[in-house]
Amino acid sequence: MKNKKNKKTKKQVKPVHKKQVTQKVKVRKLKLGRTLLALIALFLFFYLITHIINFPIKNIYIYNNTLVTDQSIIELASLQNYPSIFYKTCNSIEKKLESNILIKKATVKKSWLKEIHIYIEDNYPMFYNTTTSLTVFQDGRTTSTLYEAPLLVNYVPDTIYETLVEKMSLVDPSILKRMSEIKYDPNTVDEERFLITMTDGNHVYLTLETYENINSYVNIYLDILQKYGNKLGILYLDSGEYFEITN
Repeated sequence: MKNKKNKKTKKQVKPVHKKQVTQKVKVRKLKLGRTLLALIALFLFFYLITHIINFPIKNIYIYNNTLVTDQSIIELASLQNYPSIFYKTCNSIEKKLESNILIKKATVKKSWLKEIHIYIEDNYPMFYNTTTSLTVFQDGRTTSTLYEAPLLVNYVPDTIYETLVEKMSLVDPSILKRMSEIKYDPNTVDEERFLITMTDGNHVYLTLETYENINSYVNIYLDILQKYGNKLGILYLDSGEYFEITN
């Protein structure tokens, strides 16, 4: 009898421990699989971000520049190697370009993560001041370098000179190219009078108050040609508008 009871007792023991081990292995494999997938996803994410960040500039477009060449602008902006569009901010490129005295203002825009558009506003040399040996530009900057520009041939009192610089900044670039010399030439009527020698041989009298009238020079000169033919003379724009033939 005792032997039978002992056998029954042994048969009732269940293999509980084997099931627990199997469940733990499955859980560990599941966690390992999820971790591996997360690592792969993270790797792909960083690879994609790195690829986008290092994506090079494909095209550079430059507008309205006449004083500085396209190649010089690209080199000044450090874009000659077509770096990633993310490595250069619009503001940093603008500051580099505006450090060139021939550029008054630069506006930079990015497009489609692959294009740079650069808009240039030229800074024209207005005149070379023979008294100070400086070239004066439209934005007021100066340099000792001699640029092609009209010559201011004599001294101008400081207060009048400051206004002259302001007025000259309003002269159209196409007219600046027609001006050869600027002479401070006051008289008893107006101490702010100037005599301009034009490249075509004519002379123009202006005052600071009437200075912007020089922008109409081409149209006025065409009328002079129709009336007087190919004659040289003095155009008085300091008071009224009339032409005196001298040759």
